[in-house]
Amino acid sequence: MSVPTTIDAGAWIGNYLTGEDADGDLARAMLKAFSEAVMSAQASAQCGAAYNERTEDRENTRNGYRTRPWDTRVGTIELRVPKLRSGVYSPEFLLSPRRRAEQALVAVICQAYVEGVSTRRVDDLVKAMGIEGISKSEVSRLAAELDERVAEFRGRPLESGPYRYCWIDALTQRVREGGRVVNVSAVIATAVNAEGKREIVGFDVVTTEDTDAWTAFLRSLVKRGLSGVELVISDAHGGIKAAIAAVFSGASWQRCRTHFMANLASRVAKSSWPMIATLVRSIFEQADKEATWAQLGHVVDKLTEAGFADVATYVLDAADDLLAFSAFPPEHWPKIRSNNPQERLNKEIRRRTDVVGIFPNRRAVIRLVGALLAEQTDEWQVARRYMNALTSTPPAEEQRVSPAVAASVAD
Repeated sequence: MSVPTTIDAGAWIGNYLTGEDADGDLARAMLKAFSEAVMSAQASAQCGAAYNERTEDRENTRNGYRTRPWDTRVGTIELRVPKLRSGVYSPEFLLSPRRRAEQALVAVICQAYVEGVSTRRVDDLVKAMGIEGISKSEVSRLAAELDERVAEFRGRPLESGPYRYCWIDALTQRVREGGRVVNVSAVIATAVNAEGKREIVGFDVVTTEDTDAWTAFLRSLVKRGLSGVELVISDAHGGIKAAIAAVFSGASWQRCRTHFMANLASRVAKSSWPMIATLVRSIFEQADKEATWAQLGHVVDKLTEAGFADVATYVLDAADDLLAFSAFPPEHWPKIRSNNPQERLNKEIRRRTDVVGIFPNRRAVIRLVGALLAEQTDEWQVARRYMNALTSTPPAEEQRVSPAVAASVAD
């Protein structure tokens, strides 16, 4: 298709949808045509006259085209960039840096080549992302720039407290170390700040999810300014629970409902699960604390009567941890009584890291996941508030941080 100098939007899109220019990669074809139209208009403006137009105001003329690859979210597009007889036309959008997450993935791909990851796997990854012809010097430059930005994000002071509600979780990633593939954990903490907006307040990579690792991670958040934590939502991992108790003295702990339901499902027959799941979920749908706990008793009775006494006992034993949210303002319940925000974030991270498969080293995990988290936090800051502004701040003597931790931070 010839490059237009002006666009009839309806006819142009219609031709791509149904006409001779329609093909199996519509998004790429339309992006190519639109970008070339923009470049043609910009080149005409720089020349002082439209393409093939004869006018006394013309200051320059065209001199053919040069091709240049453009890495986009729909793959690499070969663009025809206008050339001028004098001077240079350089479209800014071709020169602008990639988004951080895309830079990170490019750096991981190229570093994987250098570190000896399976060539077939990396070739598949490059093809899937539509990235070609990146030099080692470009990789080094991208990696250095990203590492600096991610380090700033991970070490920034947490000044928007109090952070009353905090979600913490870990994602397993595979990394090459010492000539073999090992599992490491990317630990992530998300919180709601005083303005009611979400922030990713912490991220690290640890070898094992034990009490020491979690305690060190949470202490690092306190050192950077995390304060006022009243409720922490996580799974029932023993290391997490012990670390929360040690670092956030007086804070409540809530068991992740998503993980609890998965554990509960593994204890019952598949045919019985829909009925049991509906009953248990009804506990979380009540409007106030009294109704919530009353519904818990009703569900336990129903399960016992239906012959699921062991399930009823399991639910009852976990009740205090599952319903910790009921001690907080009901208007915040829809956001804090589940772990859905963290689960959605985890899903987005896995969507990108699963493409990589095996990371060449831990730095590559920090680079990619850190860039994704920094980008997500930026988007949350310009989005609407996650919940109403959190105006309730515990008095100084009641701040939800263990005295021992506070002393170590002060030192």
